[in-house]
Amino acid sequence: MSVLKKILVLHTGGTISMSANASGDLQPNDENPLVADVDLAALFHHRLDLVTEEIFNLPSPHITPERMLMLKQRIVRAEKEEHVDGVVITHGTDTLEETAYFLDLTLPNTIPVVVTGAMRGANEIGSDGLHNFQSAVWTAYSDEARGKGVLVVMNDEVHTARFVTKTHTTNVATFRTPTFGPIGLISKQHVNFFQELISQTVTDIDHVVSGVYLLKAFAGMDGDLFTAIDQPTTRGLVIEALGAGNLPPATLPALRRLLDHNIPVVLVSRCFNGIAEDVYDYEGGGVELKKMGVIFCRGLNGQKARIKLLVGLSKGMQGHELHHYVNNAFS
Repeated sequence: MSVLKKILVLHTGGTISMSANASGDLQPNDENPLVADVDLAALFHHRLDLVTEEIFNLPSPHITPERMLMLKQRIVRAEKEEHVDGVVITHGTDTLEETAYFLDLTLPNTIPVVVTGAMRGANEIGSDGLHNFQSAVWTAYSDEARGKGVLVVMNDEVHTARFVTKTHTTNVATFRTPTFGPIGLISKQHVNFFQELISQTVTDIDHVVSGVYLLKAFAGMDGDLFTAIDQPTTRGLVIEALGAGNLPPATLPALRRLLDHNIPVVLVSRCFNGIAEDVYDYEGGGVELKKMGVIFCRGLNGQKARIKLLVGLSKGMQGHELHHYVNNAFS
């Protein structure tokens, strides 16, 4: 390890920046404890220039697409003007996968960008924040991390932002990649990659639209929620459908009205594994939904599909272009 690398750390808040009070409740600190207490220079044989910035200090349920865009713009500026070699973002875990995927869709795939967080506060027994942070810095420093899109590093595993998701409310091993698994592991302060992204399309945007919603289908669902969403300000809708991609028949009239009003409707499965497909040819089945004009998004969960639809709409996509963009999760 002989090359001096400049790594920008952007702290955004979340559990990794919180501490437990006397009652055991997690609360934000005035300052992220990682800012003052972490010195990794010795681990990198003083070949690391770690530049730290608290871009904001928010619990992750407070993160919005506008904040995600701020992060994107800050990273672009850092690469162009400050010549950083990599970026680490500390983030609350509740919406970490959405921020990571937003950045994966909108950032040029050049320097490593690594997102990490923690499931336990800084002063809790077994706190995982410092370890995850160190692992994220190791990953951002790694030459092999270039060209792999935005990465999520937690619990000694490296995941792609595209497919990783939070699977447990409190377990430190909460982040998993269904079907595909992690693309790398961290061992003895070294990052070992053993998978590659198939492809990546970068969508550069300078603003984000509002009015993009997410609904989850359920047994006995009718059209009331679709009717409530059918407003002039609505820009798009993602549905977590049943099974391979099906809806109860009672939803169809209201769904047709949304489509007639040129509101793009994207369908994913509510299942943990697999992809949404037009398999079943019955009323409300995927075959009928596809004929109606519903866009099937293959391989993404609901929250990721909403981010992709939002980015596409913010870019001004519509019609066939938007359909092609959202349909394929593998680009």
